[in-house]
Amino acid sequence: MAEDYQKMTVAELKELLKEANLPLSGKKADLVARLVEANDAAPAAEEPSDDEWDDDGDWDDEAVEGHVAKQKPVLDDDIKAALALRAEQKKMTPSFRRTEWFRYKRLSRSGWRAPHGMDSKQRRNYRYRGSLVRVGHGKVATARGLHPSGFQEVMVQNTTDLESIDPETQAARVGRGVGGRKREHIYSRADELGIRVLNRRRDVCCKSPTKSDSLPRYLPR
Repeated sequence: MAEDYQKMTVAELKELLKEANLPLSGKKADLVARLVEANDAAPAAEEPSDDEWDDDGDWDDEAVEGHVAKQKPVLDDDIKAALALRAEQKKMTPSFRRTEWFRYKRLSRSGWRAPHGMDSKQRRNYRYRGSLVRVGHGKVATARGLHPSGFQEVMVQNTTDLESIDPETQAARVGRGVGGRKREHIYSRADELGIRVLNRRRDVCCKSPTKSDSLPRYLPR
């Protein structure tokens, strides 16, 4: 312990003395000796034995709310191998950019467009103009159309569409035009059926449909 104190500076030693409410006067040797005496005089903390633990009060048997793992599909070995191969193929696939995407901001967000100009450098396969979309860039056919998790995506517009979904191999994707109230009912029904919703919104809570929700918002006169 004394060797460790010798390696410290005077300012660091005074900080330790200040925390222990000890005098700060004297040379470095006096400060080190004062800290060593204080450590020797302090009683060692006894660790409680196994018999001293109270099993009744130290543990909480209630479940702690935390992260809930997402539902996984039931896949065979061929589908798993195809998904792994598709992931490796995607790493080697170039990013397809339309002509002069770097010149105009609106073109950078419009996706791929095939070049048709007679003098187009991209159509004539000039390397500095980017790659063209070709048949050879396609992925493995077995995993084509599957979600990265392995589910088959099914578009859902209401709770009735959930009845025909297989929870083991299919997952629901709510349409973009579905409102917030109907989304709550879809989420609640999907949880009851054990169906995973791929585009679940965090700001929309699950809610079971009530009789008042089925009534028209504006009654006819």
